[in-house]
Amino acid sequence: MIPFASLFSRQPAPLIGLDISSSSVKLVELGRGKDGALVLERCAVEQLEKGWITDGNVEKFEEVADAVRRVVKKSGTKTKNVAMSLPASAVITKKIVLPGGLSDAELELQVESEANQYIPFSLDEVSLDFCVVGPSTSSAGDVEVLIAASRKEKVQDRQGLAEAAGLKPVVVDVESYASRLATGRLIETLPNKGLDTMVALFEVGAMTTSMQVIRNDEVLYDRDQAFGGAQLTQLIVRQYGFSPEEAETKKRSGELPEDYESGVLRPFVDNLAQEIGRALQFFFTSTPHNRVDYVMLAGGSSALPGLTEAVTAQTSFACLVVNPFEGMTMGSNVREKKMRREAPSYLSACGLAMRRFLQ
Repeated sequence: MIPFASLFSRQPAPLIGLDISSSSVKLVELGRGKDGALVLERCAVEQLEKGWITDGNVEKFEEVADAVRRVVKKSGTKTKNVAMSLPASAVITKKIVLPGGLSDAELELQVESEANQYIPFSLDEVSLDFCVVGPSTSSAGDVEVLIAASRKEKVQDRQGLAEAAGLKPVVVDVESYASRLATGRLIETLPNKGLDTMVALFEVGAMTTSMQVIRNDEVLYDRDQAFGGAQLTQLIVRQYGFSPEEAETKKRSGELPEDYESGVLRPFVDNLAQEIGRALQFFFTSTPHNRVDYVMLAGGSSALPGLTEAVTAQTSFACLVVNPFEGMTMGSNVREKKMRREAPSYLSACGLAMRRFLQ
């Protein structure tokens, strides 16, 4: 069996979380203070050009590797161990039920046997890992086991990017799992510690918006939509005749004409809120549920002015923008004003960095 780069490994030593998306590379390093509280030691981001990573595939290896080197240098970290992730679309996951009391070797044999049924590739071509989730809820004495598998080249690409920057990849996770880990800490701050609270998490990326509905650490529903912040950039290009690069730079700096807010931003925000409302309706019509308690927004475009209000108006549900560093102590290397502005885009990277403390 080829290990899936320690997907479920436990790593107490210093560890950085490195999130490589289609638009940027983000790095987070966490520590713990003497009081046990989490400390944000470092965070940094480096933008990627369009087309360097497409649908989770690394198309321009050297260019992305250079960006990884730059973000490591920019952060000032000396830590080499790194947790990375693959998009959920690149990973096949399946929960199976196996007899309890099996040895590790017996479990491995059973998982290999079961995996053949669910993975449409030869096991020689995949990286495979598994984790015992806990006792089965359906059959006494059995255990639930989570299998995760991805094509070997997908895992090797991520490992290669880390190694090219002088890092040692010790964990390869799934992006959506990392996001959930970071979000779980925030859900615990909600009334009644978030117990039985139904949260719809939307991560608004450059090209794709991913949705997960979470209750008590369980995913009830997930879905991706081909809609994201890159569409706002395209609208700026069309409206003002900028090049895509100029439009992206001006969008980030806020240096746009006076009519930008009314002519471009507001219609985009309304459209994004409608997409979120539509995604929730899909959830309601395809499950027994008909409401959520909170809509949480993350990702680069989630903090756009007026978006939370537009989502609440569209859906009638409370909406808030996620800050994965909420409640953490800020380390001396963190530029707090810049961090707060960019915080929602660090959700996955923060979840990866939190893998350091999983026991």
